[in-house]
Amino acid sequence: MPDQHPIIAGAEPLSVAGGPVGVLVLHGFTGNPSSMRGLAEAFVDAGHTVEMPRLPGHGTHVDDMVHTGWADWSGAAEAALVDLESRTDEVVVAGLSMGGSLTAWLATRHPELAGIICINPAVAPQDEMLSVVTAMVAAGDTVMAGIGSDVADPDVVESAYPQTPLAPLVSMFEVAAEIVADLPKIECPLLLFTSPQDHVVPPTDSDLLAASVSGPVERVSCERSYHVATVDLDKQMIFDRSVEFVASVTA
Repeated sequence: MPDQHPIIAGAEPLSVAGGPVGVLVLHGFTGNPSSMRGLAEAFVDAGHTVEMPRLPGHGTHVDDMVHTGWADWSGAAEAALVDLESRTDEVVVAGLSMGGSLTAWLATRHPELAGIICINPAVAPQDEMLSVVTAMVAAGDTVMAGIGSDVADPDVVESAYPQTPLAPLVSMFEVAAEIVADLPKIECPLLLFTSPQDHVVPPTDSDLLAASVSGPVERVSCERSYHVATVDLDKQMIFDRSVEFVASVTA
């Protein structure tokens, strides 16, 4: 169903026509495009054609997200990719957190991608957490405390929902094992940013991704940042390294 609430200021999607290289930028779970805007704009400044969708149910009100799930987000991400590919010669996908999961998922299905960039990606199955959340849903709960704004910079607050919707979370956990099984299909270059101090997604998820893909992996540690590293103290380093990576894999 379409969102029933207005878009949060700053959470608008971004679509910029540029050169023959396309970059698809994907935000995280309960977050919105604001957390990735700086990165998306760095790609725009580099002359690329950039698409940053607002995933279904995100960037408005948590009530809009309660009725969405992995099929909605992955469907929107893949539709944006196919559209971007129709207008460009080569495409790189970049994603944060769940956006990183979507990036990896897209790469398992689209071997034509020139490269992928994952920032603190959520990829590992969370069986224990899944059983807890499933029990909460069965008990009639719809939301729990939010996971947003895990940021080291004291001057930055991430725009994210104050609650985490449970059924959508279950849908993400349920596909994790399938995605992990398909990770060896990824043969394109991977640029992987990991925050050692991440209070949302364990850094071991990055280890799993790096160990599972079949293509070359370049790893970068975000020593000064927490989970939402794209708005944190290492953000400029992420922007610079990402722009360099896109240039190198599309040269």
